[in-house]
Amino acid sequence: MTRNELITRTRQLLEEGARLEAQPSMGALQLWLQLSDDLLATAWGSMDRYHLAWLMVGKPKGIVRGRPMTQVEEAAYVREVAGQKSAALRMSLDAVERQSMPFVGETGGVGAGAGKVASQAAGKVGSAVDRAPDRAPDRAPDRAGLPPDPTLADRLEAARREAEAHRDHGERRAPRPDRMQR
Repeated sequence: MTRNELITRTRQLLEEGARLEAQPSMGALQLWLQLSDDLLATAWGSMDRYHLAWLMVGKPKGIVRGRPMTQVEEAAYVREVAGQKSAALRMSLDAVERQSMPFVGETGGVGAGAGKVASQAAGKVGSAVDRAPDRAPDRAPDRAGLPPDPTLADRLEAARREAEAHRDHGERRAPRPDRMQR
């Protein structure tokens, strides 16, 4: 998937999310969630249960249990879930479009820092791609400008000695009686 394809498909899903919030439908929500999950998994990789729980996508505040939802409750549920998932899609769009972050499923297209050159070569000055900032790829921060710390090596060595002195703290100190072992 190219960067431009991801941006286009994310915008389409955001438009559909806005339609869902205006005209809620449980069937449409389920299809939209599947499409958005597939897109996000292709772009960023699949999320495990921890990430999904952290996002709380699809977890309404007032859960209805033991009975079918009324139309009003269903509409409120659809609006709430669509709003949550739309927020995740907006973050994805921001990361790809404005921040030019690399993504897992990237196969080509306009990448970080290439937008200006590609659009000028095509004669499309002023396009959305042209506004992407020219950035270097993500790397560890450059520490060359930091003032040197002459005591750092000594403090590091002292910390290592202290840690070595406590290495055996996780080990058993006395043998366990036979009757305690199972």
